[in-house]
Amino acid sequence: MSGLFRQSVNGTSVAPRPRPSPLAISESDEHSSSSDSSASSTDSAASINTVRPSSSEQVAPPTHWTTYFAQELYLGRDDEKQKAKYHVYLTPPTDFQKGPLFICHHGAGASGLSFALFSQHVRRKLPNAGILSLEARGHGSTVTDSSTGEEIVDFSLPTFTADALAMITLTKESMNWPTLPPSVLVGHSLGGAVITQLAVDYALGNTLIGYSVIDVVEGSALEALQHMRTYLNSRPTTFSTIADAIQWHVHSRTIRNTESAHASVPGLFLATPSGAFTWRTDLAATAPYWDQWFTGMSQKFLAGRGAKELILAGTDRLDRELMIGQMQGKFQLVVVPEAGHFVQEDVPEKTAGLLVEFFRRNDRSAMVLPPKVSELLAQGKKV
Repeated sequence: MSGLFRQSVNGTSVAPRPRPSPLAISESDEHSSSSDSSASSTDSAASINTVRPSSSEQVAPPTHWTTYFAQELYLGRDDEKQKAKYHVYLTPPTDFQKGPLFICHHGAGASGLSFALFSQHVRRKLPNAGILSLEARGHGSTVTDSSTGEEIVDFSLPTFTADALAMITLTKESMNWPTLPPSVLVGHSLGGAVITQLAVDYALGNTLIGYSVIDVVEGSALEALQHMRTYLNSRPTTFSTIADAIQWHVHSRTIRNTESAHASVPGLFLATPSGAFTWRTDLAATAPYWDQWFTGMSQKFLAGRGAKELILAGTDRLDRELMIGQMQGKFQLVVVPEAGHFVQEDVPEKTAGLLVEFFRRNDRSAMVLPPKVSELLAQGKKV
């Protein structure tokens, strides 16, 4: 099976994200977590609520989101048709004018914490950088019908892209940034299709430095979709404990890094009345949109504005159109053979290094232009 959805397990949901923990989380634990402090974030249009741990809270486990991000934001946007409660994790850049801000979008069934360790390593390598990790609808963000209150089931690429842009815009507003910091878009799997569309649409304008797509190629992605239903039917539907879920992810090599699994897996599940844990995201509900996500992606990837990088876990994922584009020098290709599909989780430090290098190589503010002829003449130099 191809790499795009190979062992693409994760799940998240439309409910507020529970605090990640390597231990089982009961329903009462969830109600006492960050979702309580953010309950009012959708009471009015464009409401914004930032969640930070208070001094009265118990000491967070080492895999708590606060280990990797500075803030957890619930961003509300209501109109006559829908009520949106978006969920993101954010570590702002030290200087919004200089950035960079790495804007990350997870894959299908995953969550913003798929970039947890990646975020930590980016900050170690580039302390001034910021990281914004988005969560799609049905994966931690909630979008409901304004009149009925029922969840709007729309997992199309245009909708995911519009949601991503809304989250970016609302984050900018919540931080009181006059403009978006110089940004690098980073997308894994489905997230790669979303950020590619943002680049093609020129949605971030001149603030976009470039974009990096992680382990998704149109040809192999469409091929892998043929096996998705079989895969979904074969994976466990529930786990007795979160520890069991973590162990399954590691033993099945879905996530090859145990530390990453402890950080990202707990948030993928919801407690059931029986005390078991089930997937947050109903991946089967996204099936009608699978082909649409990736059809035409290679052409869009090559056509988007800004510097381009493609990080793959194997060269078998490179289709003909991208192979030609790579030979023509239209983008940078990096192969990470030691990683599985979840590259940013399997080798977070290496992935962070690749993205920091990508930013530095394309950072326009760091470019040194040759002196103008008039300047050389004024200095009495011969030209």
